[in-house]
Amino acid sequence: MTTPNESGDQPIEAQATEEEQLSPEEQAAKEQQEQQQQNEIIFAWYKHAEQVLKEQFSDYEVEGQVGQHPVFGPLFAYTVRQNDNSYSCGFFLNELVHTFQNKENPGLWMSSFFVDLIRSSDNRPLPAAPQSEEEAKELLDKYIVPHCAESVRSEFPEEQIYVDLEMHSEAGPVLEVGFPSIKEGNNTFALPLQFLMTLHLLNRDPADPLVQALYKIHEEHQQQAEHT
Repeated sequence: MTTPNESGDQPIEAQATEEEQLSPEEQAAKEQQEQQQQNEIIFAWYKHAEQVLKEQFSDYEVEGQVGQHPVFGPLFAYTVRQNDNSYSCGFFLNELVHTFQNKENPGLWMSSFFVDLIRSSDNRPLPAAPQSEEEAKELLDKYIVPHCAESVRSEFPEEQIYVDLEMHSEAGPVLEVGFPSIKEGNNTFALPLQFLMTLHLLNRDPADPLVQALYKIHEEHQQQAEHT
């Protein structure tokens, strides 16, 4: 599958000159065509991932839906269903593209989220989204942030783990974690609270990317220490 920019586009200057010569009607038609092409690419990825899940869960019914996050872009949510039990999980399009292009077995990666859900409960629909800022704040303060803090600390019981809320100039409020014991090089990692909230609403563990980032920092520090 190729994306629109992989097949010999014109130089930026030529494109700009061409657009300046288009009438408003022609420009609108051009934008509509580009949007349609983009939608076709998104739908193709959605159907491809759906087919992969059907192959992984041949004894289950598999269905899905496409959404659009204002910040993080297209989202795919899938449900696998057997008898009266159903399990739902969602993914960002950009992570699916990256996974399918870089992992040896992307189907196993996708199915692992559903296997965890199936093992944990009889039914796991997508969580209900907060309906107000107050509900969103309560969800962050009482569940997501404490859960992430507990998860990263329990993953590294012999390390002192830094966990705190910070304000990023572009991303807004973020949850930052790190190793105070590491004095040289990168020792922290942060994710926007909005991203962690979205992971939760997709039935994903919001602590996972934080834990993975800390493992990467820890490994890089050990490698640096071995070479000094």
